[in-house]
Amino acid sequence: MSLTNKKILLGIGGGIAAYKSADLVRRLKERGADVRVVMSQSAQEFITPLTLQALSGHPIATDLLDPAAEAAMGHIELARWADLVLIAPATANLIARINAGMADELITTTCLATEAPVVLCPAMNQQMYRNVATQENLDNLRKRGLTIWGPASGSQACGEVGPGRMEEPLVIAERVEHFFAPKLLQGISILLTAGPTREAIDPVRYISNHSSGKMGFALARAAAEMGAKVTLVSGPVNLETPMNVNRLNVASTQEMLDAVMQQVHHSDIFIGCAAVCDYRTADIADEKIKKSATEMSLALVRNPDILATVAAHEARPFTVGFAAETQDVDHYAKDKLTRKKLDMIAANDVSDPAIGFNSDSNALKVFWQGGEHALPATDKYTLAKQLLTLIAQQMKTA
Repeated sequence: MSLTNKKILLGIGGGIAAYKSADLVRRLKERGADVRVVMSQSAQEFITPLTLQALSGHPIATDLLDPAAEAAMGHIELARWADLVLIAPATANLIARINAGMADELITTTCLATEAPVVLCPAMNQQMYRNVATQENLDNLRKRGLTIWGPASGSQACGEVGPGRMEEPLVIAERVEHFFAPKLLQGISILLTAGPTREAIDPVRYISNHSSGKMGFALARAAAEMGAKVTLVSGPVNLETPMNVNRLNVASTQEMLDAVMQQVHHSDIFIGCAAVCDYRTADIADEKIKKSATEMSLALVRNPDILATVAAHEARPFTVGFAAETQDVDHYAKDKLTRKKLDMIAANDVSDPAIGFNSDSNALKVFWQGGEHALPATDKYTLAKQLLTLIAQQMKTA
């Protein structure tokens, strides 16, 4: 689990978004984190300490001077314990008091006493968030090294619409994962492709394949979490853009190639994970082709080879290909590695339904000149981290 042995101190301010904190505790716990909770007095009007205690597995801290805490110095005990102090929701009042350096209750005092990083997740009425006082408070806290996540925009409990919603617990949990992820790729620019391409036949029909884009998007997410600057060129898929990833949407193979070549000069690593159509129609009909004869023939021409084009570039990045095969996987992968002059290639057997197209799991056999390494079946995000670690190791020896 990604947050195993990480100690998260969750501070809950007094706002309606406090109800989300229960789910946030669960999300952090399921990733392996040890979570302790500190609540302001007003937060207890929105959600009970008993609820948070049941979810976290620890007594809830609510008082600045707690006789049950070590030497009645609970704020110091908690401040030393935490690897990360996460305030969610961070109300306008709580943000102002943290900015002022106040130590009038447990959350603010712990923020003063801790050496751990402090993250605030603002949640308040949209007009309160836009107020110059709130914005100045947040700016000052950023300058002091505190991190601000959010807020999101949308409808609010007061009936207004705008910025001020606390980010969803799943989003915050993913941000915490990113925060603690090893920064093995810090300072590295990665360009990668994902998903299928589509080649038009007429205005309503096209040639494509079954690629879901899940492996490429997992690589983009993992690379960003490992510190890389990531540009993702994606074919048509129904997937959300990973956090801190620059996404460029394309449809055809030519569009994908054009987008890649515009970015390749600024990239240290290129990973061609997209399932690119090898052929396109020689001519695209201007209007929908009507059904008439019992048979119809389409003339197809070869598409440009994106991987080979990048590998042949005068200032080529470290180039990694994918080989999705249904038979003789090792043979075809090694041939592709040599023929296209790649640095590495990752091969997978898409004939296996457990790790084929649209699956949430995968297994890879990775080859490079003079070496190979098998990555056993696991979820695609875990596999992506393993592959990127292997790429980083091979880059050092290239």
